Amino acid sequence: MNLRLKLLMLTAAGVVGCSSSSTGPTPGGGGAPGTVTIGNIFFSSEHNGTRNPAVDTVTVGTTVTWTWTNTGSTLHSVLSKGSPTFTSSATMSGNGKTYSLAFTTPGTYTYDCAVHGEQMTGTIVVQ
Repeated sequence: MNLRLKLLMLTAAGVVGCSSSSTGPTPGGGGAPGTVTIGNIFFSSEHNGTRNPAVDTVTVGTTVTWTWTNTGSTLHSVLSKGSPTFTSSATMSGNGKTYSLAFTTPGTYTYDCAVHGEQMTGTIVVQ
């Protein structure tokens, strides 16, 4: 089992502070639910390949991890929109940066990028 898969399994199990980098979204998906790639100019679910909006369905208690991938010096963020809300990320640049958050309450959470707005969107459905 490779290191990336082990880290994804730990993240899905709720181990906070563990996250992984990615070289990009897996074509057609296949990654763990709650693993989202931030690229230029998109959010993409590594689980199912959805993109702008990236849509993931996770169980209560899952830690979702967003990873900046091939973004260079372009700024991006994960900005909670609507209700219910979650704690938004800082605006960051740089490949391999991550933002992780455990979703502990059921609901449909929407987000975009504070810099790019509606050009970059996503949804996390917590059941």
